[in-house]
Amino acid sequence: MPNSMLEQVTTLPGAIRSCFDSSIESIASTVDACQPRALDHLYLVGCGDSHHAALATELAFEFLSGVPTRALTSLHCSRYLARQLASRPARTTMAVGISVSGQVARTIEAIGAARRGGAVTVALTKDAQSPAATAADHVTVAPIPDSPPGPPGGTPGVHSYACNQIVLLRLAVRLGQARGHLTTAEARGFDRELRTLADGAARVIEHNDRATQALASETIDAEDFVFLGGGPNYGTALFSAAKLIEACGDAAVGQDTEEWAHLQYYARRDRTPTFVISPGGRDQSRALEIVVAARAVGRRVVTVMPTAVAAQVDAARALTLPASVREMFVPVVASIPATLFAAHRSTVLGETFFRSGRGIDVSRIRTSEISNT
Repeated sequence: MPNSMLEQVTTLPGAIRSCFDSSIESIASTVDACQPRALDHLYLVGCGDSHHAALATELAFEFLSGVPTRALTSLHCSRYLARQLASRPARTTMAVGISVSGQVARTIEAIGAARRGGAVTVALTKDAQSPAATAADHVTVAPIPDSPPGPPGGTPGVHSYACNQIVLLRLAVRLGQARGHLTTAEARGFDRELRTLADGAARVIEHNDRATQALASETIDAEDFVFLGGGPNYGTALFSAAKLIEACGDAAVGQDTEEWAHLQYYARRDRTPTFVISPGGRDQSRALEIVVAARAVGRRVVTVMPTAVAAQVDAARALTLPASVREMFVPVVASIPATLFAAHRSTVLGETFFRSGRGIDVSRIRTSEISNT
């Protein structure tokens, strides 16, 4: 049977191009309607992969838009932050609720709570008629292409994660331009860089497909995995771990690069495959130190770095990132090696995605309120 997750990864370059080209009007409409010059706080809100996309773009969003930006889980926004918004001047805060389906209960709740608190709310969703879209002041459509057909239990999302990042980054560029934070020439330059990420994705797939297939066989005995990333690639680390859990049911953790030295360094199992993700940016020196430390305590270290950076240290296996992509944009492609690995590992193990077929349907309990109390 074809591996539908692997098909999603290999068709990702086309998905990125399509999403970039199809999102222009919706983003422009949102920016025109939200009075961007008044904004002084911005929140990117979501659950699961949507939260990981928010974390991956948080720093870039602030840099490009010129508005202080935080990535929050939907629960944190709806149950904790939203009550504070009423103390701020109305319409100076923007909350962007991210939900591909537009059906995620906690994100809908967060959008509604932020709106009641006086924030300008935007739903970033594939479905402009969804409950999330209805709950928000404005809708930015994320035109995520249809994925290849998969098994009845579903396929771990790859297209949606990259496309959400593309739309968020393009929204940040347009906000920055509308606020006078970016010149027209600067905005066009960033747009050109974002569109070329499709080509970058194609190169990452080409350079890592065979290596991740071999790694899946080499680590067949592994019982747990750790993914590390710093700055914007903390989101990459979390997403990478999520895809391995969804594809294979493995125990996998995403962690901040520095925090590994304070926590997972002490773990009992010494042969845990540990993926160190770094684009060779601000985190490079610490990431290389962590590789050395992890090797010293027996971890099977996998570097996910540009070739010239990875060559400075020894690792069990090196996966490749492009050196030419700006650090704040690299999360769009940085998770590709891990998603390739997860797809190949599911085939090696003979696992079904999301451990479907167990006769247990907990999806409603997993995503919704059990009661009104």
